[in-house]
Amino acid sequence: MFVFRLEGKSGVPPYLQLVHQVRQAVLVGYLKNGDQLPMIREAVEQLAINPNTVSKAYRQLEQEGLISAKPGVGTFVTGAPGTAIPPARYAALRRGLERWLTSAEEAGLDDDAVAALIAVVRRESAEEGVA
Repeated sequence: MFVFRLEGKSGVPPYLQLVHQVRQAVLVGYLKNGDQLPMIREAVEQLAINPNTVSKAYRQLEQEGLISAKPGVGTFVTGAPGTAIPPARYAALRRGLERWLTSAEEAGLDDDAVAALIAVVRRESAEEGVA
């Protein structure tokens, strides 16, 4: 079952953290169509947050077409793309990224510098027609 986590020091509102986690899990293929998200009550107990926070996140995800609530049954992923990254390919990409992030950290880059470097490289690659 999918488990949420919150980072209190991130500066991102809790409901948005939940939204981002579901989006990311869908994008990388961790969550697929038909997968059930935690019930609001379960998420509230696990995270020690207000039920309205979880409800707000689920409403936003439902408006985006990523999930669908079935009253009395639960909340399910409905908007996952049909072609998710194969698990082996995802694992290989993750290992490569972990190595790169370790190198970046050893070079003295913090999170903001890493994000900026990725944004610049993506933009330049797109301009060159690479990505």
